[in-house]
Amino acid sequence: MCRWGGVLSVEELNAVEGITDRFYFSPLDDNALANAYKHAECFVFPSEYEGFGIPVLESFACSCPLVCSNSSSFPEVAGDAAEYVDPYDVDDMSAKILRVIEDTDLREQLKALGRERLKQFSWNKTAQQTLECYSMLIGQ
Repeated sequence: MCRWGGVLSVEELNAVEGITDRFYFSPLDDNALANAYKHAECFVFPSEYEGFGIPVLESFACSCPLVCSNSSSFPEVAGDAAEYVDPYDVDDMSAKILRVIEDTDLREQLKALGRERLKQFSWNKTAQQTLECYSMLIGQ
């Protein structure tokens, strides 16, 4: 079992004790990551804080339904294309994950909404907005 090319720590092993058959830890290159997104029933991202959350857009690009925290930048980035959870409430998280996994219509709806939401983000748009901001700051 590897994580980021290394062995799991004792704390990590203790955290997944008894359910290690449900976890696969391995470093992924870009193609393997895209493949994992494409074949997942959903991507669960219960992070407490993210500055932006590139994995949100990665999941959208791969038509992977998203379950993520209702905190940080996620609502702004994901909009209506995600099922939101309280990252501190295991029962809420479990219920929402099961809902997405068990409801085919919801999964398909989240995939479609994610693909549509992704259209609002691009590196060209980011570069253009950054240039506009810098230009405004220097008064040009």
